[in-house]
Amino acid sequence: MPLSPLRRGFERTLEWLVIALMVALAVIVTAGVAFRYTGNALVWYDEVASILLAWVTYYGAALAALKRANIGVPEIVRMFPPNARVALAIFAEICVFGFFILLAWVGYTVLEILASDRLVSLPAVSVAWAQSVIPIGSVLFIIAEALALPRILHDARQP
Repeated sequence: MPLSPLRRGFERTLEWLVIALMVALAVIVTAGVAFRYTGNALVWYDEVASILLAWVTYYGAALAALKRANIGVPEIVRMFPPNARVALAIFAEICVFGFFILLAWVGYTVLEILASDRLVSLPAVSVAWAQSVIPIGSVLFIIAEALALPRILHDARQP
């Protein structure tokens, strides 16, 4: 099944974002270890590394969803007849969309609550900015699932 230009562009964007976050995380952790080894520990690196790890996780999950590389048990679904597989695929996608819509909404609500909080080690940085990954990552996951939906339905119809 050929990739649409929109899906391919979205995939490339997520790939570059995840790569950039992983490089940033590696550089910050390496710098943190090097500074700690010399006795000049960076007070902020643990907190920033934790935030970057969360970002890599959420954006990487959206990329995995787009590539259909997330956790699943396709063998169980393939045991059913084609009509049942399509119904199961649709039900599963409704559940996934519902969960991530709820997560995006709750994540956005939490951002409003955290609007005045600041990071402990970097008081200039808002906790809401750091936690924005929850609603943003959820929306990216929804977009990834929507773009993968034709492939999901196509695969479910296969004998």
